[in-house]
Amino acid sequence: MRVSTEFLLSAVSAAQFPRAAAPEIAFLGRSNVGKSSLLNALVGATAARVSQTPGRTRAINFFLISVENARTRLVFADLPGYGYAKIAKSISAEWPKFIEPYLEKRAALRLCVCLVDANVPAQARDAQLLAWLRAQGRAFVVVATKVDRLSGNARTRNLAALQDGLQVGEILPVSAKTGYGLKQLWEKIGEAGTEGLRDEGLRR
Repeated sequence: MRVSTEFLLSAVSAAQFPRAAAPEIAFLGRSNVGKSSLLNALVGATAARVSQTPGRTRAINFFLISVENARTRLVFADLPGYGYAKIAKSISAEWPKFIEPYLEKRAALRLCVCLVDANVPAQARDAQLLAWLRAQGRAFVVVATKVDRLSGNARTRNLAALQDGLQVGEILPVSAKTGYGLKQLWEKIGEAGTEGLRDEGLRR
C-alpha cells in the first residue's frame, strides 16, 4: 500500500485547527511510547520527527494522508505526549487548553489511537485517558508498541496484563521496527475513516 503524506499545520490553540475536510485519526500516548516512529511506519515516510528527547512535540500536528487508488483521504493528528517527568509543569499546564477541546469537540475526529508500551505495565495516566475518552463517547483503539522487544511468551503475558490493567477488551500489538501489526492497525483506521465519510459526508 502506497501512502502520500502532506503536512498541514501545527496548532497550539483551537483557533488554529484546520478546516475539517476529511475524517481525522488522533494518535495519543506517553512521550516515550514511540508515537512518531509508528506514524512514520504507517505512512512509509518521515512525517513525524523522531526525537531522542521525549516530549518535544508540544503542538497538535496535522497531516493529510492519501492512500493510492483509494477514493477517500484522512487526516492524522499527532498529539503531544504526556506523563514525561522532565517536561516543565508550566508547559504541560498549557496542553489541556487545546488538546481537551480537540478531543471533546472536534466533529471530524473518528478514532483515537491510544499507544502504550508493550514492555511497560499499565500506567495510571493511560487508564485515566481511556476513562476520559469513554466519558466523552469517543471511539478508540489501544495499540501496544515495541512488541519486537518481547519473545512470544513474554508478549502474551504483557498484553494480557495490559488488557486487564487498562480494562479493555482488545489490545493491538504493533512494531514500527518490523512492521508487525501495521496492516491490522490500518484496517481499524480505514473502518473509522469510512464511517466518518458516511456519517458526516466529509468527502473531497
